[in-house]
Amino acid sequence: MSGGGTETPVVCEAASGGGGGGGGGGGGKTKDSLGTAGSPAHLIIKDLGEIHSRLLDHGPVIQGETRYFVKEFEEKRGLREMRVLENLKNMIHETNEHTLPTCRETMQDNLNQVLQRFLSCFLEEECHIFPVLISCICLYL
Repeated sequence: MSGGGTETPVVCEAASGGGGGGGGGGGGKTKDSLGTAGSPAHLIIKDLGEIHSRLLDHGPVIQGETRYFVKEFEEKRGLREMRVLENLKNMIHETNEHTLPTCRETMQDNLNQVLQRFLSCFLEEECHIFPVLISCICLYL
């Protein structure tokens, strides 16, 4: 668009911001004249924006899917961690109620037997196991 007032402006140029160029004449539309709500160019631009947002703008869909995935992941992770904690609680309870008392009784019985044998050997002084017992006791101290 180069000058005189005889040229007819093209709607696409006006919509993209490249209105009439040169001086004189009222042939070129400006950006401000497209702002009216009833103009065809304004309606086309509005429709193009809506089409773009529906077809090409996947942000809201992706955000929704991401939120759903994170929510499901957190729920499954929480359930898995709850199961692990419940299993640990059961193991600790079983250990405290059954395993530790049994181990304690067995240890007391065996230690009493060892102590009796040690004292009998120590008092007799004829026991050949005495040096071995002393070395074993020193290893555990």
